[in-house]
Amino acid sequence: METTVDEAQRKAEVLIEALPYIQKYNRKIIVVKYGGSAMKDPELQKNVIKDVTLLKLVGFHPIIVHGGGKAISRWVEKTGGEPKFVNGLRVTDESTMEIAEMVLGRVNKQLVSMIEQLGIRAVGISGKDGDLLHVHRKYSDGQDIGYVGEIDCVNPKVLHDLMESDYLPVVCPVGFDDEFRSYNINADDAACAIAKAVGAYKLVFLTDVEGVYRDFNDKSTFISRMSVLEADSLIRDGAIGGGMLPKLENCTDAVRAGVSRVHILDGRIPHSMLLEIFTDKGIGTMFYPDEDRDTL
Repeated sequence: METTVDEAQRKAEVLIEALPYIQKYNRKIIVVKYGGSAMKDPELQKNVIKDVTLLKLVGFHPIIVHGGGKAISRWVEKTGGEPKFVNGLRVTDESTMEIAEMVLGRVNKQLVSMIEQLGIRAVGISGKDGDLLHVHRKYSDGQDIGYVGEIDCVNPKVLHDLMESDYLPVVCPVGFDDEFRSYNINADDAACAIAKAVGAYKLVFLTDVEGVYRDFNDKSTFISRMSVLEADSLIRDGAIGGGMLPKLENCTDAVRAGVSRVHILDGRIPHSMLLEIFTDKGIGTMFYPDEDRDTL
């Protein structure tokens, strides 16, 4: 009996710890960029969807922006092609664009189905719907990499309309240019642009790393909280490289545009999003405006 009471008390303590955060974030918009290994593993996928569903049930207005790069590569190979990348960006010819849109659409509806099974109404859209994501062709160091889009503007009306009607929007990163040609968009870029356009309070990147390190090879240099100025300093010093660099730039860009908090989390850890948002210590790296330094 004592064990049962102890377990119940621990659960109650967790709920009490979460209470001020639930009160603080009530009715706030949170954009979740979902991809990587957390999307590949079925069990982790269920956990992420449960977390987002819980966020909605406790008062958040969540928006999911998802990727699907690994699945796109698999389908390119299945059709006899070979995935090609330039500076981390997928070279996207017409046939690859068709595959990307097919795969992303399939992933989109799978996520919608999982959310609906948990009793939440969801609507899956692409950046082409309602002219949500308007783009132009992106070049990598002057090199043409095909149908890869750079976001010009975001029209958030369709997202606000869905949220006001109590739907959870699920967005796949495909957009139109001026000639209504389809373009694949980096999901991190899409999530950042959408967070800024809808006035999100939080932007969460679920990744395949724990967060940001001053020295990735030294786990003791993990950074749990970082101001925009501190992030800029890391970038200038060359301490951040590889795939983390554009993610860090997206984080600082979003904070400067008014997103109050941006988080980089390890999506491979079950319920990492809840641990970061609703506990005092958190689990990933949080970015915040410089003027908030003394209030944390």
